[in-house]
Amino acid sequence: MRNSMNLLLLHPDDFISDKHVQIRGRRLLHLNKVIKAKPGDYLKAGRLNGKIGRAQLLSIDSDIAELSIELTDTPPPALPINLILALPRPKVLRRILQAATSLGIKHIHLIASWRVEKSYWQSPFLEADKIHEQLILGLEQSIDTQLPEVHLHPLFKPFVEDELDTIAANSTRLVAHPQATEAIGSTPLNALTLAIGPEGGFIPYEIEKFAELGFAAASLGPRILTVEVAVSSLISRFAVNLENEGRSRHN
Repeated sequence: MRNSMNLLLLHPDDFISDKHVQIRGRRLLHLNKVIKAKPGDYLKAGRLNGKIGRAQLLSIDSDIAELSIELTDTPPPALPINLILALPRPKVLRRILQAATSLGIKHIHLIASWRVEKSYWQSPFLEADKIHEQLILGLEQSIDTQLPEVHLHPLFKPFVEDELDTIAANSTRLVAHPQATEAIGSTPLNALTLAIGPEGGFIPYEIEKFAELGFAAASLGPRILTVEVAVSSLISRFAVNLENEGRSRHN
């Protein structure tokens, strides 16, 4: 996913006072080369894990930009979806983290599965700073400031037996499975814990372990989808359902 930095996301060390920030590095390059910002311009801005508003560019050169800020608006609401995802290929993971963040997911659990290559767990893309980078890009894309939490679970059985029930508490529980006889429906939801397997799906033993905790297996249809497409499709579908349910409760 190509990031267009629709939001100038401000980090704690950017602040020189409550109302003034200084920007360097990648974001400065974007201001100079892509936006071609000039002193006096206003930009959409937000503080990481804080409010959104606007920033006025006071000065800019190749080394630093200084801006005054006014942040008054709350970020968009999070989707009440826990995403349980069998660890995909490292390059695919980068795109999925950006996409899930852009769609409003705030809790992502990367888990082991029999079909997940053990070497994936050694990837440098799983280092905290690399994950953080993709989450930031997703926030900038979607004009959001609330950083998601990403949890790594390299052992399947301990995760399912010791942690999953607590994670999924008070939510609808679904596991996407290409061999399931039931299709993913459009039933209104309040909250969802959604498990998505690797290419080819979870093996029967893993589906059984999910079923023991009340996860219903459901299919997206007859086509075999990549993990990346399945994640975006499912989250988008349930995001609409959750939004509609929220509107109906307020009418």
